[in-house]
Amino acid sequence: MKRDADGPGPLNLGNPAEVSIRELAETIVRMAGSRSRIEYRPLPADDPMRRRPDITLARERLGWEPMTDLTKGLAQTIDYFSHRLQREGSTAIG
Repeated sequence: MKRDADGPGPLNLGNPAEVSIRELAETIVRMAGSRSRIEYRPLPADDPMRRRPDITLARERLGWEPMTDLTKGLAQTIDYFSHRLQREGSTAIG
């Protein structure tokens, strides 16, 4: 957490492509081939209405851009955990 006085400070390294939680959940269930059901619950009082991080500072100060889109990142994550579950002897994914 220590930084130089002229360092960039905290930067958001999210992806500016806005995705709703519903869309994210549906995509994960579909890509994982899961039988999981999505549950809907009341939103917490402090839940953000927009889920689109501002990465302007990361672009300007670090020249950083996200390189992996959601679908590719989820595919890699699902593949990783599928292999890990197989190594550990579990076949239940969803």
